[in-house]
Amino acid sequence: MGIMDFIKGELLEIIEWQDDSRDTIAWRYPDEDKAIKNGAQLIVRESQTAQFVYLGQFGDTFGPGKHDLATDNIPVLTRLKGWKYGFESPFKADLYYVNTRLFTGNKWGTSNPIMLRDQDFGIVRARAFGTYDFKVVNVQTFLKEVAGSDHDFRVDEFADTMRSRIVSIFSDALATAGIPVLDVATRYTDLGDALLPLINPAISAKYGIEVATFVVENVSVPPEVEEAIDKRSAMSAIGNLNDYVKYQMGQGMAAGEGGGGGGGAAGMASEMAIGFAMAQEMMKTSGMTGSPPAQPGQVGAAASPAPVAANPDILDPATVARMLGVSEADVMAEISSGKIKAKQIGSSHRITRAALDAFLAE
Repeated sequence: MGIMDFIKGELLEIIEWQDDSRDTIAWRYPDEDKAIKNGAQLIVRESQTAQFVYLGQFGDTFGPGKHDLATDNIPVLTRLKGWKYGFESPFKADLYYVNTRLFTGNKWGTSNPIMLRDQDFGIVRARAFGTYDFKVVNVQTFLKEVAGSDHDFRVDEFADTMRSRIVSIFSDALATAGIPVLDVATRYTDLGDALLPLINPAISAKYGIEVATFVVENVSVPPEVEEAIDKRSAMSAIGNLNDYVKYQMGQGMAAGEGGGGGGGAAGMASEMAIGFAMAQEMMKTSGMTGSPPAQPGQVGAAASPAPVAANPDILDPATVARMLGVSEADVMAEISSGKIKAKQIGSSHRITRAALDAFLAE
């Protein structure tokens, strides 16, 4: 092998990166101490950006296409290296390929609960998780702040940093949004869309990337809050309590429980439901006044009053009739004749026990 063949073997003539990993964000071209030939070809594929770095300073940036590395198209590197009149000799520089495609399905989640002030449940601890998609939009910022001099920088190396940053912004936004816990589940999409304008300015300036899609998959609360939500949902589902009791009565009768409601807890529940419904119906019939309903067959608007139990020395005609074994009409006839002394109050009569004793002593 001649000297020219040896020199040619030490020079890079075609530079390219064929990425098949699907998770590599930045990749440093392995030059193996070889210099780049003047006029070498640089191939940059779609969704790739090539960045030259010379002695720790950013040189030229190349987008998708086929590029000849000559003085005319590497002005930054020419200025840094000091080629005032062009260059003919090979040169050394680090070359980084950055994948600018969209990286999808990255997971995020809160490691610690977020403290929320909820209008229904007071202070609530909530956890959240979901996914996000991102891409590199500023190659130099990304290489400087994130990848550094790593020769093969992958998504999983950046996952923890991204997760903590996103969770911090999400926690602040959710805590200040004032969305009730009961409504969060119905507004996952709104939350994700609303958080993008908050996340991207901070992420882009700090890391040179942009979040294209932010998805909130779930916001969970402690078991006791879930139980309270379930109870509230059950009460809302019952709706009209009277109709629900009637429905339960009908179900019990259809199951053969009858009026007794069967035995055990099921029978007791059925009896309670029936009693509650009966009490409601009685209150409706009496007009919520507490007065007993009028009995069929009575003449006039007022029903026969019940015996007065507060004073056993004051009797009504019906009670006197039962005591004497006669009809109430006979007692009323004696009252009308004056033989039984009675006090008339409206359409009712009251008889003292002394007046009855006097009548019986005659």
